Amino acid sequence: MTTLTVHNLETAPEASKALLEQSLKANGMIPGLHGVLAGAPEILEAYQTIHKLFTNSSFDKDELTVVWQTINVEHECHYCVPAHTAIANMMKVDQSITDALRNETPLENPKLEALRTMTLLIVRNRGHVTPEELQAFYAAGYEERQVLEIILGLSQKVISNYTNHIANTPVDAPFQPFAWSKENVAS
Repeated sequence: MTTLTVHNLETAPEASKALLEQSLKANGMIPGLHGVLAGAPEILEAYQTIHKLFTNSSFDKDELTVVWQTINVEHECHYCVPAHTAIANMMKVDQSITDALRNETPLENPKLEALRTMTLLIVRNRGHVTPEELQAFYAAGYEERQVLEIILGLSQKVISNYTNHIANTPVDAPFQPFAWSKENVAS
């Protein structure tokens, strides 16, 4: 059962309506997450802004997917894992990347695996990484900028994942074919 209101254009606070219209225009629908976030216009605006900033970072589509899905899976987000599976499909990310991320298995590409590893280290250790861990990340071809961009992506995912946990946001119909739960991760 949903524990927070999923707003639409009629029920949303006035300050959220233009933001929801942007979501509708960009997505062809108002994602349930955006409907929940609309309950506090500031968080919906922050989420949309951070999303835009992160998608405009130095990461390519595969790298964006690695950061998003690594965090979504680590946070066990019932809504964002399927949503980002659909997004990865729309972005034409290779299915083997999506499958590995959803199943928590190492990625075949060493550079992407280094990104997945650093993302997990930042999430699990709450930003405490060692100089040796940073060096391994840099040796894979990344720079300081990408460390900071992982944190940007994490800030977006904290908003969405935590909101979805509290709200128990229903998974939107387009994402339902990609349903995911930690219990069903392939061994």
